[in-house]
Amino acid sequence: MTWRPILRLENPWQPYALSLLRFVAGICFLEHGTAKLFGFPPVATYLHGHLPTLILAGGIIETVGGALVLLGLLTRPAAFIMSGEMAIGYFLSHLPKAFFPIINGGDAAVLYCFIFLYLAAAGGGPISLDRLIAPRRAVPARA
Repeated sequence: MTWRPILRLENPWQPYALSLLRFVAGICFLEHGTAKLFGFPPVATYLHGHLPTLILAGGIIETVGGALVLLGLLTRPAAFIMSGEMAIGYFLSHLPKAFFPIINGGDAAVLYCFIFLYLAAAGGGPISLDRLIAPRRAVPARA
């Protein structure tokens, strides 16, 4: 077995991996939002019924943005907003506890922040509503 196919810079599966990453990140983020807003799945922290304004705003961003990213609709702006939410959440909630994410519990916030920042730059990939409804552009001929 040779490593050449694995190490190639151009891989035909790469765009589909982007769509899969977008889908998984979107559904996980949506779950955080629905836990805050609707109590599903039930998370003890959010079950008391009254949410502070900042947590409520986060729940709305996570639910709406997570659904948009999951579907691949308005992926870039939704992902950009969610990346910012996670950066703010990290600095307000996790960083004051300790510097290192493994200690302050901010691993997920950091990963979400950079995954969504990547999606804001890369878009939703080939399996997305963005791609379905976007006007087709002519591919320039290679010289």
